[in-house]
Amino acid sequence: MKTYTKCPICDGETFVDFIQCKDNTGSNDTFNICKCSCCKFAFTNPIPLHSDIAKYYESKDYISHSNTSKGLVNFLYQGIRNYTLDRKVALLQKLSDGKNLLDIGSGTGEFLSRSKEAKFIVTGIEPSKTGKDQTKDNFGIDVNDEHHLANMEDGKFDFITMWHVLEHVYDLNKRVAELKRLIKNDGHIIIAVPNLTSFDAAKYKKHWAAYDLPRHLYHFSPNDISSLVEKHDMKVTQILPMKFDSFYVSMLSEKYKTGSTNLFSSFIAGLRSNIHGISKQQCSSQIYIIKNA
Repeated sequence: MKTYTKCPICDGETFVDFIQCKDNTGSNDTFNICKCSCCKFAFTNPIPLHSDIAKYYESKDYISHSNTSKGLVNFLYQGIRNYTLDRKVALLQKLSDGKNLLDIGSGTGEFLSRSKEAKFIVTGIEPSKTGKDQTKDNFGIDVNDEHHLANMEDGKFDFITMWHVLEHVYDLNKRVAELKRLIKNDGHIIIAVPNLTSFDAAKYKKHWAAYDLPRHLYHFSPNDISSLVEKHDMKVTQILPMKFDSFYVSMLSEKYKTGSTNLFSSFIAGLRSNIHGISKQQCSSQIYIIKNA
């Protein structure tokens, strides 16, 4: 295991224990989340070694790599994903006429494929062999390993997207610095992450599915994202809700808490999360649009 001795955002060296959660996707191991005493950033500590983390992604239930529709929650996830893919592409088109897109953590390739259909020039980065193979087999798109990022030219991309990926990145500041280097001066970085300050996080506590330990190494609030990118001379220009995530995360959380997917309770929790979140930037997951400062 690797133990953090400094906060990944402010370099503070004093932490307090925040919450302990079980890995509900496969191992059933329990992991700890602490908070920085200085900036209040929450992060998993300790974490598995980089060489050991892959085994926690191997479960058939880990949907971003399995692409399964088996089970009610996964079936609903797949249906909603088809709708949200079009919304994501429309967001890019609204922000800029640029067409050069880098998607980091491209999973099984659906967003890359939909973007390519919309005439974007797409580049994908995906560490999972399963994800790379499915992207090639299903869409004919070759994607690269993470080490290819270091060889990409400065200021190449109009857009860099990370859809629920930043919370998985081992070296947080190195990755954000890399985003800064690769984006054009007027380009847009789009990052989607779960929101620690959401209504459903407060409701489900240790059963909140978006903790997803130990795969999620960091647990961001809106202030954390702003502080992180400002450290690298960038700024958050807009925050958008991911409304469907509130329902999906609530369904999983309900299952982890009670042992069954209670659709009514899940729907109410997701609805309340959205009602709270849209007005107060406290949705279950949020999209951060980031530009050079």
